[in-house]
Amino acid sequence: MSAVSSTDEPQGSRSARALAFASAFVACGLAGGALAITVLGRHHSAAVSLELPAPAPAKKAAAFVPAQGDAQSDDGAVLPPVTKPVYAGKALLADPALIQNTKQGPLPRVAEDGRTPMQAYAAPAADGKARIAIVVRGLGISASATKAALDSLPAGVTLAFAPYAQDVSKWVAEARARGHEVLLEVPMEPYDFPDSDPGPHTLRAGQGEGTNMDRLTWALTRITGYAGVTNLMGQRFLSDSDALSPVLTYLSRHGLYFFDNGSATQSVAPLVAGQVGAPLVQSNAAIDTIQTALEIDHRLSDLETSARANGSATGSAFLYPVSLSRIAAWAKDLKSRGFVLVPVSAIVKSEK
Repeated sequence: MSAVSSTDEPQGSRSARALAFASAFVACGLAGGALAITVLGRHHSAAVSLELPAPAPAKKAAAFVPAQGDAQSDDGAVLPPVTKPVYAGKALLADPALIQNTKQGPLPRVAEDGRTPMQAYAAPAADGKARIAIVVRGLGISASATKAALDSLPAGVTLAFAPYAQDVSKWVAEARARGHEVLLEVPMEPYDFPDSDPGPHTLRAGQGEGTNMDRLTWALTRITGYAGVTNLMGQRFLSDSDALSPVLTYLSRHGLYFFDNGSATQSVAPLVAGQVGAPLVQSNAAIDTIQTALEIDHRLSDLETSARANGSATGSAFLYPVSLSRIAAWAKDLKSRGFVLVPVSAIVKSEK
């Protein structure tokens, strides 16, 4: 019998062996591909991706959330002792005869010759039978808003400064140099305190008199050159005669008048002021409760009607841009209509 050659292998055996070889080759290829993916990373087709930044850490809530543009501040640096008269332009800004230098800062007082801060820091007043005083509140916190008020309002407008800004003294000096009378805003408790919080030194109804006097003294020593004090919020405080009486007494003894800005509808300030003999003026109305040009113009017209009937009228406004623009436009032709724009101290004198 002759041997069988390789070429004589049956066709089925050769096909099975070829299939096994091909399967092994594919398996090796897949294994190699898996290794390549593991080492080199998977290939991606072109795509649009959005990388979101990591969220910023949450800011700690401020202890004092200001109302109507007001802002928080630390107590600030204590003003230096006043040892000689200080002027802003031609206007008196500080007089040692009218100041008691304390650890907290310069505290206003009545001079030994009887002069009062209300008299010494009063702005000039024009003569006229129908006098109107306008107080614009909230200055000294926002630099841009304060500058806008100083640039747009006539000198006859009285300006009220909140005590919290670090550089409030600089703005007061600028206001005095431009001829404005200045008021200090003292934070007082509103009805919805602490949801509405006028600041860490707020005078509160039901608080001990000593605590309120300490807080009042802190506010009074923040600036110099102011003729009077007005309320920063204070709807609840001004409705409590027991809390308000010592405050008005204190202000009167230090030669300052009080301007009730009219925001507290149940204010007993006029009644208490009469009882303790404190000089006070109450605003006829807040002219920008509705912040539209038309409504503000109507409120200013109402002040003219009141001044014509009673000889004087007072209004207050916040330093909203629309308030500043309407007051400035209204004041331009005021004299031609028979009225004069005066500082609040002129109304105080006329009511004494």
